[in-house]
Amino acid sequence: MNLESQLEKISQFKNLELLANQIVEGFISGMHKSPFHGFSAEFAEHKIYNQGESTKHIDWKLFAKTDRLYTKKYEEETNLRCHLIIDNSSSMHYPKLKDNQLFSESKIGFSILASAVLMNLLKKQRDAVGVSVYSDSYEYYASEKGSERHHRMILNQFETILNHPKESKKTDTVTFLHQIAEKVHRRSMIVLFTDMFIGEDNEKLFKALQHLKHNKHKVVLFHVYDGKTELNFNFDNTPRKFIDVETGEEVNLFAENMKESYEKVVQNYFENISNTCAAYKIKYVPVSVDEKFEKIITTYLVEKQKFG
Repeated sequence: MNLESQLEKISQFKNLELLANQIVEGFISGMHKSPFHGFSAEFAEHKIYNQGESTKHIDWKLFAKTDRLYTKKYEEETNLRCHLIIDNSSSMHYPKLKDNQLFSESKIGFSILASAVLMNLLKKQRDAVGVSVYSDSYEYYASEKGSERHHRMILNQFETILNHPKESKKTDTVTFLHQIAEKVHRRSMIVLFTDMFIGEDNEKLFKALQHLKHNKHKVVLFHVYDGKTELNFNFDNTPRKFIDVETGEEVNLFAENMKESYEKVVQNYFENISNTCAAYKIKYVPVSVDEKFEKIITTYLVEKQKFG
C-alpha cells in the first residue's frame, strides 16, 4: 500500500464520526419520501405521540405541517437504551480490501460504520448507547450512557478495531452473548452485527440469543455478508485455494463446479436462520456490505417505534 493510500485510509478512520453524520443527515433530508415524514427538521427535538400520554407537550404547529402528533422532547429525557454488539472475529475482516476500496466494504468496516450511524441517531434523539465487542475473547464493553465523552470513547475504540485486523481469531459467539446478556440489566434494544460463522450448534446460538431477550430486551440481528462472494459465489473459473481465515483449513477447487450447490446450501442456511429468528421473535435482517445504510436506519426506527 503506497503512502497516499495509507493516508487516505487513516483519513477515513479519523472521520468516522463525520461520515456517520453525513449518512444520517442524508437520510433525514430524504424523509419526506419515507414513512418517517415529519422527523426531518425537528428530528432531535420530537418523538411520536402515543395514545394515552398527556397532551400537554404536543407540538400543534408541527401537527399543522405534518398532520401527525408529536410531543416535544427535553434534554433530560432518555427514551431508549441501546446496546450494540460487534463480532470482531477474523471472518468479519473479509473481504481483504484493495487500495482503492473503502474500509466499509469489509464486513467489520460495514458493521463499524453502521454502528457509528446508529450512535449518531441515538445521540440526536438523546438516547443512551452501550457497546460490546467480541471474537475469541470479550474484547470491549461500555455500558449504556449518552454523554459526548462516552460517544468519543466508543468511536476511538471503533477506530482501533479498524486499524488492527484480527489474525486467526475464531468466534465464540455463544459464550459471549451469554456474558453480554448478564451485563445489560436495564430494558434495552440490543443490536448484533455478525456474519453468523459461529462453528457451533445453531441451537446453542439461539439459546444465547434468547438469553439476550431476558429483562424484556428487544433483539435485532444484522446478518452481515459479502453478497458477491459469500452469497452468490461469483469467482472466475480458475483453480483457487480457499482458506478458512479462522481455522486455516484449505481446499482447492474450481468455483464454477461448486457454484450451484454452494448457493443452494447458503440460501437454505439463510432461510433457516430467518425462520428460527421469527420463531424466537428476534428481528432478523440480512445485509450485504455493498448495500446502503438505509436498511440499517429504517430497521432501527421501525423497531424503536415498536419497542416504545
